[in-house]
Amino acid sequence: MSLTIVIILVSIGLSWYAWQNPSLLDKWVFNPVRVSKYNEYYRFLTSGFIHADVGHLIFNMFSLYFFGEAMEMFLGGYFGSNGTIYYLLLFLAGIVVSDIPTFLKHRNNSNYNSLGASGGVSALLFAFILLAPLQKVCLYFAICVPGFIFGGIYMAYSFYESRQNRGRVNHDAHLYGALFGIVFMAFLLPESIPNFISQIASWRLW
Repeated sequence: MSLTIVIILVSIGLSWYAWQNPSLLDKWVFNPVRVSKYNEYYRFLTSGFIHADVGHLIFNMFSLYFFGEAMEMFLGGYFGSNGTIYYLLLFLAGIVVSDIPTFLKHRNNSNYNSLGASGGVSALLFAFILLAPLQKVCLYFAICVPGFIFGGIYMAYSFYESRQNRGRVNHDAHLYGALFGIVFMAFLLPESIPNFISQIASWRLW
């Protein structure tokens, strides 16, 4: 059983358990004021393993499965046993780092809550795109475009929506999780940058 599958099963189990136990959901959700006021920094991580509803959970877990499996195989194949450590670090640090801007923006807003694995999933997705920018990425299994095009649209949309400050979706987590994934992979594998540029330069629309 892959590590990705283990993470998915743990996320499903904890999300379901939290839905049955609102007190646990309240204790684990990312609330910047409670983090700041009561030093509950564990929320940076626990909030990444619970989700708002079934739809939210399914979307994140499907994305985690496709891109997590690919990154786990690549990192394991390239770095051997250390690949598992790098994979966990990429995913878990992606969850934590992606919530730092949210913490700074909402640290005085006691009504703000955020949850879900989106930051970690975005980190895996964009690490994958950096390595294979021409690989097709599909939205809802229907619209498929090269990864670098999808990534550009994704980041532009996330940036725009984060500035609108509306709705329940934490677009900052998407944006900064994606940026973290790029930086992490570029640091871990510096040759990924020139390889990315080379692949993009070879791409043709027709």
